[in-house]
Amino acid sequence: MTHTYNITGMTCTGCRAKVQSLLSQVNHIQKVDISLAEGTADITMNRHVATADLQEALAAYPKYQITDTAPHHPDTLAIVDNTGNKTWLQTYKPILLIFGYITVVAFIAGYHAKSFDIMTAMRIFMSGFFLVFSFFKLLDVEGFADSYAMYDVVARKWHGWGRLYVFIELGLGLAFAFNFTPYIVNIVTIVIMSISLIGVLKSVVSKQQIRCACLGAVFNLPMSTVTIIEDGLMIAMGVTMLLIL
Repeated sequence: MTHTYNITGMTCTGCRAKVQSLLSQVNHIQKVDISLAEGTADITMNRHVATADLQEALAAYPKYQITDTAPHHPDTLAIVDNTGNKTWLQTYKPILLIFGYITVVAFIAGYHAKSFDIMTAMRIFMSGFFLVFSFFKLLDVEGFADSYAMYDVVARKWHGWGRLYVFIELGLGLAFAFNFTPYIVNIVTIVIMSISLIGVLKSVVSKQQIRCACLGAVFNLPMSTVTIIEDGLMIAMGVTMLLIL
């Protein structure tokens, strides 16, 4: 069942991500879709949650106020079906385009005098991956940190990890680009991406319908097997490069 609520006090994507994060932690809440422009939230739940309980979740931030759009009773709630609004290709078009461009650049970089250097191609791919993804996160660091805390095992306990993660990605991107201490950089990549993968796997397995923060707060991408493949690919490439070094 899905209910629509009015939310006041949100002024930016960071506010939207913060409210989404707080509401998603309420028991029985399965999905929270917020429209910043309209100031509304479509909240999907498996059991009725009182509006007062939702407001309580926002108590630490009194500027955010949530109210019903119309009086309703738990037995007469309208069910909103959001499926079919976008095709799989439309949903993941941004991330597919990014991977496509990075792959092309990596293959170009790997060619030397009619030969192909797989190590160079993988290094440039990983550099492009981290640089591009950190770029989108840097556009709204707080918004990313709030979204990341919804599912990452470390960010849930320490919110600052989300902020730090942005600059770790940036550092890894630069390190791969300059081929700086490749052994250490690949180990750090494997550890960081493995930690991230744990939170992604838990969210996908439990079928939580939350936003993936891989592209920061810029794009609203749902958590799915695409995110698992993304993290798993970087781990696999890091391990491969370690074995080849």
